Amino acid sequence: MFALTVRDRMMIAHSLPHPAFGPAQALHGATYVVELTIRRAELGEEAIVIDIGEATTLLKDALADLDYTNLDEHPDLAGTLTTTEALAKLVADRVAAQLPSGVYAGLDVTLREHPDAWATYTREL
Repeated sequence: MFALTVRDRMMIAHSLPHPAFGPAQALHGATYVVELTIRRAELGEEAIVIDIGEATTLLKDALADLDYTNLDEHPDLAGTLTTTEALAKLVADRVAAQLPSGVYAGLDVTLREHPDAWATYTREL
């Protein structure tokens, strides 16, 4: 299995209105390093998984309307607990929707909230 990873970042504000989140129930900010890994069983005729520029654009586009946004006010996220895990899935789903079917084996999206804490969502394609 071959894989290519690119990364970007996004800055968001949000609250997590559930007792499990203690002080994070209040509005707060987070800066995520976002990594996108695209997997492919066999390389194409170009001998690459995907063009690095194309992968970078896919990730940037998936983050565009989230970056510098209060997610509590984002219309697509109403009623969603915007945890790191939920955001990783959202980004993965957005990228997957832009990839041609039958070419890639899967993708992983990792959001690093802190050098010692991150969440990953894996999606098979």
